[in-house]
Amino acid sequence: MNPQLEAFLTNVNRLIQVSLFKVGDESISLLWLLKLAIAFLIVIILSTLFKRLLKDRILLRFGMSQGHREALSTFLSYGVGALGFVVVLQVNGLNPAPLAVALGGLGIGVGFGLQEITKNLISGLTLLIEGKLQVGDYIEFDGLSGYIKEISMRSTVMRTFDGGDVVVPNSNLTSNRVLNWSYKSLTGKIHLPINVAYDSDPILVTETLLDSAYMEAAVLHDPPPKVIFKGFGDSSLEFDLWVWVARIDEGITVRSSLNFIIEDNLRRMGLKIPFPQRDLWLRNADALNFGDRSQPRADGSPTESAAKGTGKELPGKTSGQAIAHHTRQPISIRDSLRQLPHLSICSDLSLRELIETGYRKYFAASDIVFNEGETGSDFYLILSGSVETVVTRLNQSIKVYRAGDVFGEVAIMLKLPYASTARVLEDTSLFVIHQKSFERLLQLHPHLADVFSQELTKETAIYQSVRQQLQDLGLLAMDERHNQFVTWVQTRLKSFFPVRSSLKQEDTLKRISS
Repeated sequence: MNPQLEAFLTNVNRLIQVSLFKVGDESISLLWLLKLAIAFLIVIILSTLFKRLLKDRILLRFGMSQGHREALSTFLSYGVGALGFVVVLQVNGLNPAPLAVALGGLGIGVGFGLQEITKNLISGLTLLIEGKLQVGDYIEFDGLSGYIKEISMRSTVMRTFDGGDVVVPNSNLTSNRVLNWSYKSLTGKIHLPINVAYDSDPILVTETLLDSAYMEAAVLHDPPPKVIFKGFGDSSLEFDLWVWVARIDEGITVRSSLNFIIEDNLRRMGLKIPFPQRDLWLRNADALNFGDRSQPRADGSPTESAAKGTGKELPGKTSGQAIAHHTRQPISIRDSLRQLPHLSICSDLSLRELIETGYRKYFAASDIVFNEGETGSDFYLILSGSVETVVTRLNQSIKVYRAGDVFGEVAIMLKLPYASTARVLEDTSLFVIHQKSFERLLQLHPHLADVFSQELTKETAIYQSVRQQLQDLGLLAMDERHNQFVTWVQTRLKSFFPVRSSLKQEDTLKRISS
């Protein structure tokens, strides 16, 4: 080796081993500090790897959520790191006990100087312990919305919909209001304000908005969509459409889709979204010379006012019929409900509440609405088209239902499975009412129970013969306590309407028995 290089290394070795000061019995040198720094770095790396192993491998096998895995792995990794630091100090000849006292006093001084950092550290510890904000939660905070990507001791990283990561100090999250959509579930409500012209029919608006809501696949049926008539604006009737979705974080795309659907349906139904209107009053209007607008133009073509007077259209203008010839107005649910004899005298307000309990659904020819044996959950009003009910096990057709007819109500009123299969004969539009919505409607308006009970007497006459054949063949089990089908129907109806004992209800039961 070169003598000069050897002499240089010897001097360097002496320099890094020279004692700088003493802590207890341990002499502190540059070499000692270098070994300590390397050992601390190794502890930090190992604790970080330990955290990733816990979060992504070990805890994942126990089926823990992402937020709980993040919190638990953070605590354990910090504990392992602290234990590693103590071991490193002891291996290098330092007693941690005296250092703890010194570091405690130093920590008080540092805490006053770094209050904000200390506050964030305590807030981070609070977030991890409480678990009300967890990794993967969808939150809205300070005008931002996104998913929590990481929670550390000092700050929280939030991934926005734009793809950016926002670093938020933990103290901001613990001391301010944060909307956590994922706290219990991601189910949330979207409300869309819709204004229509004053000459619009509110019942038709309600029907159109509900149809639009059920046309969007992301909208939940339970709780069902709801239309709120907010009031009378300056130039329009003001409505709100409330819908619930399973994933509120997809609310932007659902809202956009609903806006497209609502605009198309409003246009098809002839409902207009008005412009703001103002009345303009002119003083001395007679003194103003507006000219004679009925005079023809220089090219001989009539002016707009003259054209209106003659019924002719201006060049380049198209008639409203030509504009709307490609659209077909759907059949009104309200008009179809009025085809039922017992609902023809109902007011528009009563029909509106009935409309709000269901939704429109389209079926193609040969589609199956429900199969026999399935638990009754809905009943149907035919808006257009036709449906045939068939007992497939007996190869027997029961009845063909057409526009204005109701079917399926026997199953939900008597708490029975469907006794037949409903098959669509042609392209058909149905109004579907779910059992829960139906029962809620009858609780609010018990008089409607009479309406449907009277319809039920007609249907039981049809189904009774089929049920008898099924019973004779041993294909339908009957409760031993009810030997007669009529008695069974009576008991079912009484249990369904426990609060009603009107004469009309008793009359319905008698007609079922006869």
